[in-house]
Amino acid sequence: MADCPASGTLYIVATPIGNLEDITLRALRVLKEADLILAEDTRRTAILLQHFDIRKPLESYHIFNEHARTPALIRRIQDGLTAALVSDAGTPCIADPGFMLIRAAVEAGIEPVIIPGVSALTFAVSASALPSDHFTFHGFLPVKSGRRRAELERIAADKRTAVVFESPFRIAKLLAEVAEIIGPDTPLALVREATKIHEQILRGPAAQLAEQSKKVNWKGECVLVIDARDASDRADDIASVSDGSTPED
Repeated sequence: MADCPASGTLYIVATPIGNLEDITLRALRVLKEADLILAEDTRRTAILLQHFDIRKPLESYHIFNEHARTPALIRRIQDGLTAALVSDAGTPCIADPGFMLIRAAVEAGIEPVIIPGVSALTFAVSASALPSDHFTFHGFLPVKSGRRRAELERIAADKRTAVVFESPFRIAKLLAEVAEIIGPDTPLALVREATKIHEQILRGPAAQLAEQSKKVNWKGECVLVIDARDASDRADDIASVSDGSTPED
């Protein structure tokens, strides 16, 4: 879709998840031309804008105020405001605020203009070296143990690649839960600090990474990619790669 005229427009703008060089030229232009930038955390977005010498008004828009702020924002856009929504990092709506504003805009006849870019989700899927023709995204798992176990059991039953976001404070617990609920031999890829100086990608069976995690002082948000297929399906996949065939051959 081509850019809409710079009047009465809602832009949804992806921003870097670490390395500031990952921002697109289009994103920079939109941020420079916007009347207002809506930010999940104005302090973090201010750092990004200062780096690229962008001076625009900033207002907060996050999960704690989106219900209250959305109606008025929609009216302002209808009155001619050009607004750009950004999250702390990555793409709005991907485990970040944005859905409510986008839904309200569409219902009001405003077609949001999406400025695509980097996402921790797509980074992790590409880096995992696990099957990515079909995968599910679960965002951050529930904190409460019962709901958390139920979600992991759904991942196990789904039998495909799954992507989960997790904080550094719970990643060791998550690895142990995956080993217990989905299986100790479950292939995993753990992405930490994607695109940043201390970027790290760990790959291996769930039990091995769970044991390894006990010795790590985790920092930075993590993305865990889980190959939840049955062992027989994984074996067939390996066999098809080694003989050059596909599962349909």
